[in-house]
Amino acid sequence: MDDETVLVTGGAGFIGSNLAAHLAEANDVIAVDDCYLGTPENLPDSVRFVEQSVLDDDLPTDVDVVFHLAALSSRGIVESNPVEGTEVNVDGFVNVVEQALDDGCDTFVYASTSSIYDDELPSSEDEAVTANTGYEATMLARERFGEYYNSFYEDVTAAGMRFFSIYQGYGGAESHKGQYANTVSQWAAKMADGERPVLWGDGSQTRDYTHVDDVVRALELTADNQLSGVFNVGAERSFSFDETVTLLNETLGTDIEPEYEPIPLKHYNYQQRADASKLRDATGWEAEIDFEDGIEDVCAPYLD
Repeated sequence: MDDETVLVTGGAGFIGSNLAAHLAEANDVIAVDDCYLGTPENLPDSVRFVEQSVLDDDLPTDVDVVFHLAALSSRGIVESNPVEGTEVNVDGFVNVVEQALDDGCDTFVYASTSSIYDDELPSSEDEAVTANTGYEATMLARERFGEYYNSFYEDVTAAGMRFFSIYQGYGGAESHKGQYANTVSQWAAKMADGERPVLWGDGSQTRDYTHVDDVVRALELTADNQLSGVFNVGAERSFSFDETVTLLNETLGTDIEPEYEPIPLKHYNYQQRADASKLRDATGWEAEIDFEDGIEDVCAPYLD
């Protein structure tokens, strides 16, 4: 993507700031964020930052491409206030798209989630999905609106990205998220301080850890190819929580045993692995950063 004007909502957040910084190397990028789950400190000076809510009027939507990543992206946040969660995750999406449509934009890429899948592996876009939590319900509502925009407007494309477990580490743009950061980042920080990481269950549950740099490439390729529909964004490899702690110990040079606690959630997403062939077939994308190498990046700040 070159010489485009781009809007990234949630642009000061974890994924959004990485995307905005990357695109700003060759494009005019505007990052909109209300600073609830983001901070402008994540952004380089080359990105124009606008502190606004996606529910506001007069958003800077006179752009060529919209990446809508703004969301209350935590199950806990939405469950604690489902009205606000629905307003931000659903109404905010529609509000951004409608304003951008009025300004002539026709390319939209938006965040969805892989948590709507059950434990059958690997997960593909052809599977039936279920909203077992309020957060999942809001993301599925986004996908239905995306389907509407693709169907109703002849020249509009809207692609929903079903993200798997995206990580980078506190040395990147995750540190501001604290308890909402990926577990890899949280555990690495604890273990570097000699603390035992807390694992829910017996540690056998799995995650498809996907580095944010690979996710940024996926988002850009999706916009470049003006894709419609929904697409998995995952590395297609699973690691258990126990395996993750072992890798962290090996990289940090520690020997820390985790603590195990009962899983406190209903409808817990236990197993995870993506089938990303749909996105690969459409764009050529595949994850390039092996989790073992990504772990080294996560731990590097603690080894200086």
